[in-house]
Amino acid sequence: MLLHAGDIVSALVLEQLGQLAQLHAVLGNNDVELVGVLPPVRCLELAGVRLAMVHDSGPSRGRSERLSRRFADADVVVFGHSHVPLEERSPSGQLQFNPGSPTQRRAQPAHSYGVLEIDGQVVRHEVRYLD
Repeated sequence: MLLHAGDIVSALVLEQLGQLAQLHAVLGNNDVELVGVLPPVRCLELAGVRLAMVHDSGPSRGRSERLSRRFADADVVVFGHSHVPLEERSPSGQLQFNPGSPTQRRAQPAHSYGVLEIDGQVVRHEVRYLD
Protein backbone atom coordinates (compact mmCIF):
# COMPACT_ATOMS: atom_id res chain seq x y z
CA MET A 1 0.00 0.00 0.00
CA LEU A 2 1.25 3.49 -0.82
CA LEU A 3 0.44 6.62 1.16
CA HIS A 4 1.22 9.94 -0.49
CA ALA A 5 1.04 13.16 1.50
CA GLY A 6 0.55 15.48 -1.47
CA ASP A 7 2.35 17.24 -4.29
CA ILE A 8 1.96 14.39 -6.75
CA VAL A 9 1.50 17.21 -9.32
CA SER A 10 0.42 15.07 -12.28
CA ALA A 11 -2.61 12.89 -12.98
CA LEU A 12 -0.26 10.60 -14.90
CA VAL A 13 1.97 10.09 -11.83
CA LEU A 14 -1.14 9.49 -9.70
CA GLU A 15 -2.25 6.81 -12.17
CA GLN A 16 1.21 5.21 -12.29
CA LEU A 17 1.45 5.05 -8.49
CA GLY A 18 -2.01 3.50 -8.36
CA GLN A 19 -0.81 0.75 -10.69
CA LEU A 20 2.02 -0.17 -8.32
CA ALA A 21 -0.14 -0.73 -5.23
CA GLN A 22 -3.29 0.38 -3.49
CA LEU A 23 -2.87 4.15 -3.17
CA HIS A 24 -4.19 6.62 -0.60
CA ALA A 25 -3.23 10.23 -1.30
CA VAL A 26 -4.16 13.77 -0.31
CA LEU A 27 -4.11 17.02 -2.23
CA GLY A 28 -0.94 19.09 -1.98
CA ASN A 29 -0.49 22.79 -2.64
CA ASN A 30 1.18 22.02 -6.01
CA ASP A 31 -1.53 19.58 -7.13
CA VAL A 32 -3.42 22.08 -9.31
CA GLU A 33 -4.22 19.36 -11.86
CA LEU A 34 -5.68 17.14 -9.12
CA VAL A 35 -8.10 19.58 -7.45
CA GLY A 36 -11.41 17.74 -7.16
CA VAL A 37 -9.65 14.39 -7.64
CA LEU A 38 -7.80 14.14 -4.31
CA PRO A 39 -9.21 15.13 -0.91
CA PRO A 40 -7.34 17.65 1.27
CA VAL A 41 -7.60 15.27 4.24
CA ARG A 42 -7.99 11.52 4.38
CA CYS A 43 -8.79 9.38 7.42
CA LEU A 44 -8.62 5.60 7.24
CA GLU A 45 -8.33 2.58 9.40
CA LEU A 46 -5.60 0.12 8.49
CA ALA A 47 -5.42 -3.16 10.39
CA GLY A 48 -7.13 -1.53 13.39
CA VAL A 49 -4.88 1.55 13.39
CA ARG A 50 -6.56 4.93 12.77
CA LEU A 51 -4.51 6.97 10.34
CA ALA A 52 -5.00 10.56 9.16
CA MET A 53 -3.28 12.21 6.22
CA VAL A 54 -2.89 15.89 5.39
CA HIS A 55 -0.40 17.73 3.21
CA ASP A 56 0.40 20.88 5.18
CA SER A 57 0.69 20.58 8.95
CA GLY A 58 1.38 24.30 9.36
CA PRO A 59 4.39 25.92 11.06
CA SER A 60 6.70 23.68 13.07
CA ARG A 61 6.00 25.71 16.21
CA GLY A 62 2.92 24.20 17.84
CA ARG A 63 2.61 21.47 15.18
CA SER A 64 2.36 18.54 17.58
CA GLU A 65 -0.45 20.07 19.61
CA ARG A 66 -2.23 21.31 16.47
CA LEU A 67 -2.18 17.87 14.79
CA SER A 68 -3.25 16.18 18.03
CA ARG A 69 -6.27 18.50 18.30
CA ARG A 70 -7.22 18.32 14.60
CA PHE A 71 -6.90 14.53 14.39
CA ALA A 72 -7.73 13.59 17.99
CA ASP A 73 -8.96 10.12 17.01
CA ALA A 74 -5.91 9.23 14.89
CA ASP A 75 -3.15 6.95 16.11
CA VAL A 76 -0.89 8.14 13.27
CA VAL A 77 -0.83 11.38 11.26
CA VAL A 78 1.11 11.38 7.98
CA PHE A 79 1.91 14.77 6.47
CA GLY A 80 4.23 16.32 3.92
CA HIS A 81 4.72 19.84 2.52
CA SER A 82 7.97 20.75 4.27
CA HIS A 83 10.01 17.87 2.75
CA VAL A 84 11.65 17.60 6.18
CA PRO A 85 11.59 14.03 7.51
CA LEU A 86 10.09 13.81 10.98
CA GLU A 87 9.17 10.96 13.30
CA GLU A 88 7.85 12.09 16.65
CA ARG A 89 5.22 11.24 19.21
CA SER A 90 2.87 13.81 20.66
CA PRO A 91 2.41 13.90 24.45
CA SER A 92 -0.72 11.74 23.93
CA GLY A 93 1.33 9.12 22.04
CA GLN A 94 0.12 9.94 18.52
CA LEU A 95 2.77 9.20 15.90
CA GLN A 96 3.33 12.25 13.67
CA PHE A 97 5.23 11.24 10.57
CA ASN A 98 6.64 13.16 7.62
CA PRO A 99 8.60 10.90 5.26
CA GLY A 100 10.39 13.76 3.51
CA SER A 101 10.54 13.53 -0.29
CA PRO A 102 12.03 11.01 -2.72
CA THR A 103 11.89 13.56 -5.56
CA GLN A 104 12.63 17.03 -4.13
CA ARG A 105 14.92 17.03 -1.14
CA ARG A 106 15.14 20.84 -1.05
CA ALA A 107 17.51 21.74 1.80
CA GLN A 108 17.66 18.20 3.17
CA PRO A 109 20.92 16.28 2.80
CA ALA A 110 19.21 13.34 1.05
CA HIS A 111 16.02 12.26 -0.70
CA SER A 112 13.83 10.15 1.57
CA TYR A 113 10.65 8.15 1.94
CA GLY A 114 8.93 6.51 4.88
CA VAL A 115 7.87 3.02 5.81
CA LEU A 116 5.09 2.24 8.26
CA GLU A 117 4.57 -1.35 9.34
CA ILE A 118 1.46 -2.24 11.30
CA ASP A 119 1.52 -5.35 13.47
CA GLY A 120 -1.54 -5.50 15.69
CA GLN A 121 -1.66 -2.15 17.45
CA VAL A 122 2.10 -1.64 17.07
CA VAL A 123 3.19 0.76 14.32
CA ARG A 124 6.84 0.58 13.40
CA HIS A 125 8.09 3.57 11.44
CA GLU A 126 11.24 4.46 9.63
CA VAL A 127 12.47 7.20 7.31
CA ARG A 128 14.72 5.70 4.65
CA TYR A 129 17.27 7.73 2.73
CA LEU A 130 18.04 7.28 -0.96
CA ASP A 131 21.28 9.20 -1.41
